[in-house]
Amino acid sequence: MIKKLLRKNIAELKPYSSARNEYNGQNAIFLDANENPFRSIYNRYPDPLQNALKEKIAKLKNINKKNIFLGNGSDEAIDLLIRAFCEVRQDNIISINPSYGMYQVCADINNVELKMVSLKKNFQLDINQMIKSVDKYTKLMIICSPNNPTANSFDKDDIIKILDKFEGLIIIDEAYIDFSEKESMINLIKQYENIVILQTFSKAWGMAGLRLGMAIANNQIIEILNNVKYPYNINSIVQKIAYKQIDEEHIKNEHVNRIKKQKEYIKTHIKRLDFVEKLYPSDANFFLVKVKNADELYYYLKERKIIIRNRSKQHLCENCVRITVGTEKENNILVNELYDYDIKRFTKFKQNTPEFETSKNHLHELYKFLELQNRVVKIERNTKETQINVELNIDGKGIAEINTGLGFFDHMLEQIARHSMCNLKINVVGDLHVDEHHTIEDTAIVIGEAFYKALGNKKGIERYGYCLPMDDSLAQVALDFGGRNWIEWNVDFKREKIGDMPTEMFFHFFKSFSDSAKCNLNIKAEGNNEHHKIEAIFKAFAKSIKKAVKKDLDNNELPSTKGIL
Repeated sequence: MIKKLLRKNIAELKPYSSARNEYNGQNAIFLDANENPFRSIYNRYPDPLQNALKEKIAKLKNINKKNIFLGNGSDEAIDLLIRAFCEVRQDNIISINPSYGMYQVCADINNVELKMVSLKKNFQLDINQMIKSVDKYTKLMIICSPNNPTANSFDKDDIIKILDKFEGLIIIDEAYIDFSEKESMINLIKQYENIVILQTFSKAWGMAGLRLGMAIANNQIIEILNNVKYPYNINSIVQKIAYKQIDEEHIKNEHVNRIKKQKEYIKTHIKRLDFVEKLYPSDANFFLVKVKNADELYYYLKERKIIIRNRSKQHLCENCVRITVGTEKENNILVNELYDYDIKRFTKFKQNTPEFETSKNHLHELYKFLELQNRVVKIERNTKETQINVELNIDGKGIAEINTGLGFFDHMLEQIARHSMCNLKINVVGDLHVDEHHTIEDTAIVIGEAFYKALGNKKGIERYGYCLPMDDSLAQVALDFGGRNWIEWNVDFKREKIGDMPTEMFFHFFKSFSDSAKCNLNIKAEGNNEHHKIEAIFKAFAKSIKKAVKKDLDNNELPSTKGIL
């Protein structure tokens, strides 16, 4: 069937045979390719069929290397498929609308008609209309899944229905498949000889600058692509770098997971924005967002050097922008600017207009949210004795990630996070080969500094905290984030150590915190079980923090009669 679809001249083509096609061994005297004989890392032509790299990819994808074509980006494979199968000014291609704009460009360059079939309003395939659009000159169908710019995947069953009815080639562009919860359709090449799967190293693998894409299909189609491509289309540097990167698949997976988490972060914030009319579901590393004025938003962000894509001119995408997920830092900047835009847009409204009235409550909630978002800090402190990184979110969910090298100390610090409902991430590399002193004391200093910075101007906070929790022990902790450091400590321990932590260091911990956070602490405890006693103190301390940092944004005043803290 494949040969019947081919252009006559391609079916009869005698492909170029390069020197490396005729001999691909390594240890030889090469006098066949007119290369410069003086050895350097670039003086020899690369493997024209990229055999070593394909073997590595074949293991990664669990397929045969004969089913892989490598191109200068996926765009090369798209162009070659059109050139090999479509007669100029005669044949046609069917694709979906909206979708990746390069399909149209490749068709135009090759002077082949591209017939667009609109997606449904929910961005799903209109299978019936796609089949109806087929005529005797239709050679290819191109479907991007997850689709760009809509970000959604299409159901495998819908693709199979088209495969069962269409006798031409169906190309499934899976550039964003690594970010999708749905599986790749690679396995369909075992059942259908007329399907081609496109994938890329540009997105999840982070190698967009290398321009390496792949087509996966039955070996008959791959052989055709190899016959019509340029002899050495993938240079030796790209082959070497990609070969090495595949060995670090765990890094790619880590990055994909980070992007997925950041997608949820952006999604949470975008939903709060008054100017956002719809956030479409995303199976990719980007969002399509319908807003009230896409042009205005685009230029607003552009002026602040945040570049998104305005997709308003695409079919079904009126007033839509496409936002790619960036790094944690980039996403924080984006979110802050989006909130800033939302507030500035609101201030343009005239009071007593319908839009003002409907947005008033939203703006109040927005200001509340923004106030809380500022209570997040990251601190790094490096000395000759310790290297400490602390991340604190006062308005968190009690999530703890602690690693100080001291198991019991980690356990106590986890109590601070979980019972104060602050997110606390601590990593410490200390001179434990000397003793525990510097690790414990310096950690307390950095935690205290983090709270001091995160509380900012302290407007609206409760300021005071106190608690009397009880296991078999009684612990009392009173706390005041008033700006003056002082500690009263009334606790005795009968043991020298609890776990791997010297009991003498408990006072030093709270004293260092008090000094650094500029707070008053009054700590008392009694009981017989030493472990329970100190754990009760840390839990009471955490509960005191939870109460003291609580913020009342409806009464956003400084909690002091002096007017200063």
